Amino acid sequence: MESAATLNDWPLVQLSRAFTPTAASIPDQKALKRVHVETSQINLTPLNPVSFLIRAANIYPNKLAVAHPFTDSPVFYSYGQLAQRSVNLAHALQKISNIKPGDRVAVLAPNCPMILEAHFGVPAARAILNPINSRLSPQDISYVLEHSGSKLLLVDHSLLSQVQGLPLIKEGKCQLIISKDSGSSNDCAYERYLEEGRRLSGEEGWMKLTLESDENAPMALCYTSGTTGRPKGVVTTYRGSYLGSISNVIEGRLNTDGDSVYLWTLPMFHASGWTYPWAVTAAFGTHLLLRQIDYEHIWRAFSVYNVTHYCAAPTVQIGIVNHEKARRIVGRRINAIIAASAPTATLLESLENLGIDIAHVYGLTETYGPLTRGYSYPSWRELDAKGRSVQMSRQGQNYVTADEVRVVRVEKEEDGRVHAKLPLEDVPRDGITIGEIVMRGNLVMMEYYNNPEATKEAFAGGWFHSGDLAVRHPNGAIAIADRSKDIIISGGENVSSLEVESALSGHEDVLEAYAVARSDIRWGERPMAFKWKGREREFEELLKEYSKKVLAGYKRPHWIEVVDALPKTSTGKIQKFVLRGWAADRNRASVGGNKAKL
Repeated sequence: MESAATLNDWPLVQLSRAFTPTAASIPDQKALKRVHVETSQINLTPLNPVSFLIRAANIYPNKLAVAHPFTDSPVFYSYGQLAQRSVNLAHALQKISNIKPGDRVAVLAPNCPMILEAHFGVPAARAILNPINSRLSPQDISYVLEHSGSKLLLVDHSLLSQVQGLPLIKEGKCQLIISKDSGSSNDCAYERYLEEGRRLSGEEGWMKLTLESDENAPMALCYTSGTTGRPKGVVTTYRGSYLGSISNVIEGRLNTDGDSVYLWTLPMFHASGWTYPWAVTAAFGTHLLLRQIDYEHIWRAFSVYNVTHYCAAPTVQIGIVNHEKARRIVGRRINAIIAASAPTATLLESLENLGIDIAHVYGLTETYGPLTRGYSYPSWRELDAKGRSVQMSRQGQNYVTADEVRVVRVEKEEDGRVHAKLPLEDVPRDGITIGEIVMRGNLVMMEYYNNPEATKEAFAGGWFHSGDLAVRHPNGAIAIADRSKDIIISGGENVSSLEVESALSGHEDVLEAYAVARSDIRWGERPMAFKWKGREREFEELLKEYSKKVLAGYKRPHWIEVVDALPKTSTGKIQKFVLRGWAADRNRASVGGNKAKL
């Protein structure tokens, strides 16, 4: 067997031929037979994204579905093999672990075959998938396991130390199955678990399973980041997951001829990978797995493995364009989804010059990931990169399977923060009036798990409240102004931290900048901006001068600080509560630091 380094010099399909899957992974034709869900109506079949895998395995059983080359033990599976492994998992859950419909099954893993298989095998057993953020502390993982009531945890070997000492695991209340991510049953409990599941199925495969007949039943339980408190469990359904997948095939511009190669830079634990485990499968695409962000691997995937699609936050996009291996893609374009914040003019131009086309989307864990997109117009072609970035900064309009979002009027609380005013009333489409984004429909969560008070608050007025403040333009496109908790109140005026950030990011040397409120005796609060490490003090003064050209006086950052690194969540979102803590520390450390500087 050749080394992984040598094998990685081969194209993906050739590389896959050097891998020998376990006997339990080889599909039995009978096991791949389609499953029909019996319903009382001839013209209605419950929507279930598991059906995408069964369909792919029947139409293209030999098509490369999973490529996992960036490991010591590269692994590759066809759609027939992926379907067989997933149904093995479903039978193992039911027959070995006694998992019943509605039970929660957790998975703690980086992007690897196990977590992808869990997105099909767990709902195939009619259990609820609980993907856990792999970067959480043991205490937070323990909370998620206990709050969700998960009966079984599939864990990657690299994360075993995070869970071994947890009470639920030690007491045997949550079964632990460990994957070595090798594709071999010789050293891997997970592979042996799949083998036993297949044996106990009697080789009946999918035909012996009863798929969920209620499309509105809970399918996944994804916990929010929990940056300001305990994470909340977002319950999503089969119907929403199916329709979110269909939207992402269309809005993500996946090629339904099976030519798409999707690079997994987005963590699959994050809102079930925005439904892309099912979307890529619906398009017969190849899942190219990446256990962690590694720009050397990303550029190898771009240049050698013919990647066509990926999703990433701006922080990852910045790493991509700045890597020493970065060079223009020849002969094709790569479609990239960018979320969390809009690309700056500098970043947009850098990506375009490399042959990467960007679509800017917006959404939350509570909306299955993205549900709006900034749609481009022919007139944009006449604009320069800065002009296009201004247009792309808008979060756009609803996905094809999503209802139109609303921007509704807000009112101030006693502490100066804002929330939606009831009854809900839409703001004018003037691109000026700020309101809160609210949404409902196919791509909105079912509820917060075991948290009726939070659910009631989130659904006030019959719509889901995002907590994001935005304006609405005449064409209906929304543009986020801020999070309600991030608005800066300076001298009684509302200052959008996003507006400050966008203005500073217009400078040609700025790739990323963020602003928060810092207390000020005279003005109450004034903006303070943080930027990635660069030219330090010289650049701080340069940006202050630049801000005078692009921002009104009360909106200009009174302090600018260049820092070594910006605090972010595991999914690339800026942690503004950390920045606010830094700002408070600066005030405490400075003599007279709260005195106004005129």
